[in-house]
Amino acid sequence: MKVIQKKFSDLNEWETLRDDGFDPELCNLVLVFGSADLIGEETIYGSIKKQYPNAAILMNSTAGEIIDTQVNDNSISLTAIYFEKTKTKTVIVDINEVKDSYEAGVKLAFGLESHGLKNVFIISDGQKVNGSELVLGLQKSLPTGTIITGGLAGDGASFKRTLVGLNEIPVEGRIVAIGFYGESLSIKYGSYGGWDSFGPERLITRSKANILFELDGKPALDIYKMYLGDYASELPSSGLLFPLSIRNGDGNALVRTILAINEEEKSLTFAGNVPEGYYSRLMKANFDRLIEGASTAAHNTIAGENNKPDLAILISCVGRKLVLDQRVEEEVEVIRTFYGNNTAITGFYSYGEISPSFNFLKCDLHNQTMTITTFTEL
Repeated sequence: MKVIQKKFSDLNEWETLRDDGFDPELCNLVLVFGSADLIGEETIYGSIKKQYPNAAILMNSTAGEIIDTQVNDNSISLTAIYFEKTKTKTVIVDINEVKDSYEAGVKLAFGLESHGLKNVFIISDGQKVNGSELVLGLQKSLPTGTIITGGLAGDGASFKRTLVGLNEIPVEGRIVAIGFYGESLSIKYGSYGGWDSFGPERLITRSKANILFELDGKPALDIYKMYLGDYASELPSSGLLFPLSIRNGDGNALVRTILAINEEEKSLTFAGNVPEGYYSRLMKANFDRLIEGASTAAHNTIAGENNKPDLAILISCVGRKLVLDQRVEEEVEVIRTFYGNNTAITGFYSYGEISPSFNFLKCDLHNQTMTITTFTEL
């Protein structure tokens, strides 16, 4: 595997940060993560297509762009990849052309060849798609043992529009799946949070998919406002600082982030499902534990092996970025320290992260985690 990495900004335009020295016409796949305003420009897609004419080009909007150890806003992070031994296949679905997010997952899965499939990397619209249902549809339809990773596109802290595109100018409503094939490719994953719980645990007594109406029989929005205090007036954006931990009777826990509130219904809309009968508890930031969580996610991708990956795609939650603020690059730097200088690092801040939990192949939609997918050609 060989990689070229570039960064675009209005001030400096395209800058090359890494070049492994291969003919751009050999490039199989280009990953483009950028601000909604920049990647929505026709000239940007046109210039990338001209540079890499034979590659599949995946583009999506973000809540912050990661390239090497940099975390940038209002920029584009481009990673052009030449897989020497690996086959890839891409599929795209428009959420407006299917019944629901579950059906979108099914349709994406059936668009991929099953023989030799190692990993499915998903990038989805971050507002019009229920990430939990999307993952369920994929799991139902993909071969057993297929690793599913990826994330939901972002739009800073604005929550106005998220864009995704495959070989096109990115638009709202798209979901892209990339299938990776071959015995020469090693795929690893890691996902970890680092938040602290606070307040009492409460039962989810009324919900529908990703909309939470009642906790312990009381309006969910009222309870959230009670605990947020002065932050309550800044909902839903302040909800990124106070995610919700949910668990079922088996003890399996997930974290959910608020996307919207409804004052009339006293409800909260989350990025993933919040099932009735689950227990929930509010969470708050612990700076050092968030950075330690990023290190743990990187450690889990190695899992006792000495080999460092060729490429690491980091998808971290916008809530982590807002909390860490000027310390945000520390969670990327700790991953660079763990992998060393040879691993190419790219990624973005998202509205949801898709990954199995460590040592647990069942995939889930996560929030407020650092999720890493690594690729190594053997």
